[in-house]
Amino acid sequence: MGSAAELAAAALVMLGFPALMLAALVPSVPAFAALAAVTYLADHYLHRKGSYLVNRLSKVRAGLSIRFLIRQLLLVLLLARLSLSDDLIFYGAVACFIAFYGLQAPHGALVTLIRNRRRMPVATRNVDLKSRIRIPDAPPRRLLHRSAEKMLHLDLFAVAGILVSAEAGSAVAGFTGVGLTAGLGCLYVLVLVPYVRGAKTPPKADVVLAAVDDWLAAYRPETVLYFSGSRDSAYQVNMWLETMEQLDTRPLIILRERAILNNLAPTTVPVICVPGGVHLMNLDLSTVRVALYAANVGKNIHLLRVPTMKHVFIGHGDSDKLASVNPYSKVYDEVWTAGRAGRDRYAIADVGVRDDDIVEVGRPQLAPIRPWQGVPGDRIPTVLYAPTWEGWDGNPGNTSIVLAGENIVTRLVTADPPVRVLYKPHPFTGTVSKDAKAAHQRIMALVEKSAAERAADPRFTVDTAAVAAARAELARVEARLAELAAAGGTKGDEAVASRDGIVDVRRHEEIARLRAEWNTAYWRSFPSYEHRVITGAQPRLYDCFNVSDAMVSDISSVVSDFIASGKPYAVTDSGELGAEEFRRQNTAVRAAVVLTNSAAELGGLLDAVRDPAADPLADARTELKQYLLGPDEPKSIDQFNAAVGDLALKAEARNVGQESRLGAANADPAESAELTNALPGQRAASAGDTDGVNAG
Repeated sequence: MGSAAELAAAALVMLGFPALMLAALVPSVPAFAALAAVTYLADHYLHRKGSYLVNRLSKVRAGLSIRFLIRQLLLVLLLARLSLSDDLIFYGAVACFIAFYGLQAPHGALVTLIRNRRRMPVATRNVDLKSRIRIPDAPPRRLLHRSAEKMLHLDLFAVAGILVSAEAGSAVAGFTGVGLTAGLGCLYVLVLVPYVRGAKTPPKADVVLAAVDDWLAAYRPETVLYFSGSRDSAYQVNMWLETMEQLDTRPLIILRERAILNNLAPTTVPVICVPGGVHLMNLDLSTVRVALYAANVGKNIHLLRVPTMKHVFIGHGDSDKLASVNPYSKVYDEVWTAGRAGRDRYAIADVGVRDDDIVEVGRPQLAPIRPWQGVPGDRIPTVLYAPTWEGWDGNPGNTSIVLAGENIVTRLVTADPPVRVLYKPHPFTGTVSKDAKAAHQRIMALVEKSAAERAADPRFTVDTAAVAAARAELARVEARLAELAAAGGTKGDEAVASRDGIVDVRRHEEIARLRAEWNTAYWRSFPSYEHRVITGAQPRLYDCFNVSDAMVSDISSVVSDFIASGKPYAVTDSGELGAEEFRRQNTAVRAAVVLTNSAAELGGLLDAVRDPAADPLADARTELKQYLLGPDEPKSIDQFNAAVGDLALKAEARNVGQESRLGAANADPAESAELTNALPGQRAASAGDTDGVNAG
């Protein structure tokens, strides 16, 4: 619903207009001027914040243009109530507002036309289009950014001038304001006109697609990571970027939504975003032998239809959730899992995925997770509470945050001997359930209150010089990161970003080094005993793993990933299945301390952290780690590369076999025509031939 300030601004907008009408009817020029200023400022604040409430106002017939038009009509009403309806300024105001409102149509049309003409059929990163086609600079951002709001706010000159005239009894100010509003409105429209011309717009779709195909022919990609999803699912592809950078074969990332491209983390891998199904079908991907899929979504069919490459589901996490055994997975040539557990899940689920089609490759993303060496003697233990979110179905077993979260945190912050608590919830927490949102807010307040109490406790001391030095280092690193972000940020629109989106490898490597330095400085910038709420993207979850000695979580890939550390962990049975049944249904819980919603069992977890020699689940965790995530050697990235190489050979063997069959069938035209479409490379599709694929 937005912040408290946004709610207040929306209330001022909605209440300001009835008050404006009252001021017009009274009539009172000063009151009208003051209330008009309030509505202008509140409206501007909502737009500057990009508030969700702006869209909500449109849904209740109070859209941007309507709000400005009503304010102008109320000004005309004020003039009439002031007995100025026969005055020249009255007619000037009416004429001005009609003309100004009429200018909105060409202005809106030009803005829409410019944006549409500059929208690329294929947006790219790390693809050399600049040497192949001419892509002109984007119009100045000030012309198109929030353009409707800027255009409408030009009426300020007329409104202010007319109010001055109404109060002072002189028409000079009014006509000056009217002239400025009309003149600047016309000027805004005229300035936009040149950017509709061909010289200011990118080439047409066929030219851009030809340039992309030319680049593909030169680059010859061999392994593709394909992804489609909502803006919020970008993390699912981001987690694979580093793995793609480490492939032995030439990698390529294909995205289907611009929102995902805009939220993609920096990478050195070439990226092509193809929103249209027909455009994807016409790309020359004839050199690709392996396609990797991180999510089961409908648009996967647009690439799955290509027989010259082998298709693999790699997923975006390893857990016992139903999503890990989706029946959709049987459409792929292979399904890659982290360890034996993934294979067994499919066997138990019996959803049509054959055991022969499952390959265990480990989890390359887990390489940054460090194994546990015990609690250093110079600090108290750290326990990470990282609950998952509530999900879409309202199942109480999805998350511990509603029924158990406060109990867990209360027991941790009051533990004796003491421990430090890090609270890092799932970013979707509270997006569906009001109860989950309320519990999340109470837990944050509890952690922050406990941190303040601990800071005032004389038992806890801090090296102020070391903390100050770490904070100075943190500020230095953040300043440098900001410099690099400003220097590397693409100015302009999608077309310019595609033209200039070649990553600077040295800058990319420096950013990676600085982020590591930032992480080190962050943890040293506050006392090692201080409780902390961590809700942003930084520090990352794995960074929290590395500074923690134990974790409490729910059934999700977070638990499976944490097992890589070998550290003690607890999982909450929020659905109250009972410890035995909970372990039976969830593989990752086999070596966990199982918590009820009261969290009374937390003592067992804390005992294991304080005295590893007395840890009853240590051997079980070691065994479970290999079962879930595979062996430590060979390294996961080596297993992954080997699996890519093996599957590429199978794809090549298939294609060679098809060519041989086609050669043998030359004498039979009917069989030859049937086999032509099975040759390496994709069949060209016309704009009207989608072969059953939705091109939208």
